[in-house]
Amino acid sequence: RPGVNIREGMLLLAVGGKKVSKELTPNKLLVNQAGQEVQLTVANRNGGSPRTVCVKTIVDETPLRYRDWVENNRRYIHEKTKGRVGYVHIPDMSAEGYAEFHRYFLVELDYEGLIVDVRFNGGGHVSSLLLEKLARKRIAYDLTRWMGYTSYPEESVCGSIIALTNEYAGSDGDIFSHSFKLMKLGKLIGRRTWGGVIGIWPRNWLVDGTITTQPEFSFWFKDVGWGVENYGTDPDIEVDITPQEFAKGIDTQLERTIEEILKDIK
Repeated sequence: RPGVNIREGMLLLAVGGKKVSKELTPNKLLVNQAGQEVQLTVANRNGGSPRTVCVKTIVDETPLRYRDWVENNRRYIHEKTKGRVGYVHIPDMSAEGYAEFHRYFLVELDYEGLIVDVRFNGGGHVSSLLLEKLARKRIAYDLTRWMGYTSYPEESVCGSIIALTNEYAGSDGDIFSHSFKLMKLGKLIGRRTWGGVIGIWPRNWLVDGTITTQPEFSFWFKDVGWGVENYGTDPDIEVDITPQEFAKGIDTQLERTIEEILKDIK
């Protein structure tokens, strides 16, 4: 919240007027306080200048953790490739995923390479719109006297593309991953996708308040027919993350993707 002026490293002395201690931890004092206005007493690192501020607690920390994960991946790729490769993550193929794609795509497409991460993609219906943009091949530039240049076609990727997927990418995430291979946009790296492209439309309510989710949509590909359902799509390069690597914070899938795209743009 603007004006609170709380910085990392400051001390939390009290929550809601109750002093923080070994017995009364911040977690205990924040029980049942989600989405509420809460008073915090804070002080500088040395305990000086204590003051009380009012903040509104969050209801769900998932969006913050997601943003931190994406930004860390993006920052790591930029540093590891010395500013040569961009990064975009697509969490689903609905409104959120469409917005998330365009949040980063327009600033990442001018790098020599682009990593498109669809791991954990929850599906939806906009994969064709995103694939259409990724399929654009930059062949020229429109130069202006006063406004710099724009790529032609507009919003086209400058260099090579690699997609990164895993077993948690399903539905339209399956479709995106398989289409990416079929359209020969680049390598697909990671794990075989979830394998669920028969879609439901939960719109028929019963008198007791339950809702039916009968299958209403399926998907056929020219190479495997109905074969993505109950199987998924295989990556060109299979890379897993072991529990030991995950515990250490090592993303072997991302590391291999960086290695491969640097080969492509060499």
